[in-house]
Amino acid sequence: MNMQDTKKIAVAIPCYNEALTIAKVVSDFRRVLPNASIYVFDNNSNDGSAMLAKEAGAIVYHVRKQGKGNVMRAIFNTISADAVIVVDGDDTYEADDALILLKPVLNNEADMVVGNRLPNATNDSLRKLHQIGNRLIVASINRMFDTNYHDILSGYRVFSRRFIDSVPLLKPGFETETEITLQALENGLEVIEIPISYRSRPAGSQSKLRSFRDGFRIMLTAFVILRDHNPMRLFGFTSLLCFFTVFIAAFLRVMNYLNITELPSQILTGVMLLFLPVGTIAFGIGIILSSINSRFKEIRYLITRNRQNNNV
Repeated sequence: MNMQDTKKIAVAIPCYNEALTIAKVVSDFRRVLPNASIYVFDNNSNDGSAMLAKEAGAIVYHVRKQGKGNVMRAIFNTISADAVIVVDGDDTYEADDALILLKPVLNNEADMVVGNRLPNATNDSLRKLHQIGNRLIVASINRMFDTNYHDILSGYRVFSRRFIDSVPLLKPGFETETEITLQALENGLEVIEIPISYRSRPAGSQSKLRSFRDGFRIMLTAFVILRDHNPMRLFGFTSLLCFFTVFIAAFLRVMNYLNITELPSQILTGVMLLFLPVGTIAFGIGIILSSINSRFKEIRYLITRNRQNNNV
């Protein structure tokens, strides 16, 4: 018996003004996964997307708070299944790839499988600016969190039941993909990336992504998560930067004293008096927050272990 026949699978499609494509996306996933429940989470569309999705056979939920993060939170709060496929409703992803993405989750090999668009993306399907921005963001996040992700902004993912039960979502907009990936890292969940097909939007369909605005919000989300989950790395780096500045200013003061340089001594002294306490405070904040964070991790671990023991 196929594992797909014994496991409960759901497809969740975030939708905002996708009248050109939503019916086709629903039909494609119905064809590939005939036993799966297909949901469309409509986010205040004004082009009849919800009605078209319903006519195509999807179960439609209406999400009043605008933003993809709010839609993702509604998906996590609504659907209960062994595997939940989340895919954008713009028809840029192949429904057939769901079979590949599902396998690691159904085999308990991963808690989240991400469809990696970049190996097969072209300049037509993913604009050059978006490719560059995606790679810069991913490179920055990999550096910040010591990870090796490739496409954390993909809109095609499969989640296990454990993932949905474990990960809280707080961000309202497109930065939710970054939040999901980094929350998985923080919660010790297994993430796998698998290359998938990625095609251009059909004529007349427009992306809702705003490159610079959403890119800034994505990076801000990464910094907030770094602050919350690894504060010593953020505040420790800030402290180190401040102490290095003090060292340079002190070195230049000595050079002035030896008449080697003639830099303004008052400015150098001011820099030292400013950055020394700032660096000390940042270091202290990092230690305090790290201690609190460690304690919360211990409590969360004990709660998780007790819950697992009660389910045995």
